[in-house]
Amino acid sequence: MDRVDYQSIVIQDLINLQKSGELELSPWYQRRSVWNSAQKSYLINTLFENKPVPVIYVRHSLDLDREISVKEVVDGQQRSRTIIEYYEDGFRARHPGHDKKVLFSELKPAQRQDFLLTALPVGYLLGATDEDVIDIFGRINSISKTLNAQEKRNALYSGEMKQFCLKIASSKINFWRDYGVFSANDIARMNEVQFIADIAYNLMNGLSDFSASKLNKMYKDFDIEFPEAGQILDRIDNIFDTLVRVDAERIADTIFSRQPLLFSLMMVIDGKGGVEPQKLGAALARIDEIFNSPENKSEEDVEFYNASTSTTQRIKQRRIRDQYINKFL
Repeated sequence: MDRVDYQSIVIQDLINLQKSGELELSPWYQRRSVWNSAQKSYLINTLFENKPVPVIYVRHSLDLDREISVKEVVDGQQRSRTIIEYYEDGFRARHPGHDKKVLFSELKPAQRQDFLLTALPVGYLLGATDEDVIDIFGRINSISKTLNAQEKRNALYSGEMKQFCLKIASSKINFWRDYGVFSANDIARMNEVQFIADIAYNLMNGLSDFSASKLNKMYKDFDIEFPEAGQILDRIDNIFDTLVRVDAERIADTIFSRQPLLFSLMMVIDGKGGVEPQKLGAALARIDEIFNSPENKSEEDVEFYNASTSTTQRIKQRRIRDQYINKFL
C-alpha cells in the first residue's frame, strides 16, 4: 500500500456518492449490518452534538466497465449506512433542539443544513491490495455489537502474537477464498485469524484441545515479545507451500476444505516436514472417497468419520484424525 491520505467530507458528499453508485458499502469481507435502533440513534446524536466519531477508511478504485470511481468502505460501513438511513427517514434520533426524537424530515431547515454539512473524517487507502485491506480491517475493526472470542482477543491485545497471527491470516487471503475454507462472513469475524492462532499454539505445544482461554494466554504471554516467531513462521510457510503444490480440487472439492479437517492435515504435514505433492493429492482423494462412501467402511473409517463430524476440536478427535491421515501418507 502506498499511503493513507486523511481528508474530510461532509455528509451531503457521502449521500451523493451513494446516490451515484460510487459508494461500495458491502465489500465481501465486511460484516452484515448489526446495529440496533439505539446504536444508530446514538451515532446521529453524536453528530448533532458535534462530538468526534471514528475515521471512515475507504479504498479508492476505478470501475472501468462503468467508467466511475468507486469508494469501498473498509471500516465504517455501519456508520455510513446509519447516516444514509437517517437521511432517508429510516429512524428517529435525539436532537438538542427538539424535546423528542425526530426524523431527518422533521428537523428545521437550518438543522437539516447543519447536519448535511457536518464533516466526517475519512482515510483514503491509496494503492491498497486485498491483502492490505484484510490486514487493516483486522487491525482497526475491534468493536462490534457482540464480539466473538477472536474479536475480543484482537481488541484486548496489540502486541507480537496478535500481529503475527493477523499478518499470516491476511497474507493467505487468496488461499482462504480460492479453496473455500472461510466464507466472507467468517473472514469478517476473524475466524481465519483464530485458525492461525490455533495452528501456532499447536505447533508450539503439540496437538491439543482447542481452547479459547489457552489462545488468550498465548496472546498475553507473547504480547511483548515472541522469540519463536521466525521458527513458527517457517513451519507455517512450509505447510502452505506443500498445500498449494497439490491440485486445488483435492482440497477445495473435498472434506479438506472444512476447517477441522484442514487443521488436522496441516498438523500432519508439519509433523512429516512436508509431503510429496502427488502422494499427498492421491491420499486426500482416497480419504475423501472413503469418507463419502455410504458403505464398506472399516471400523477405523467410521471412527475417522465420527471424529470429523462431531466435537471436532477436542484432543481425542484431533488425535484420531491425525493418526488416520498419517496412515495414508
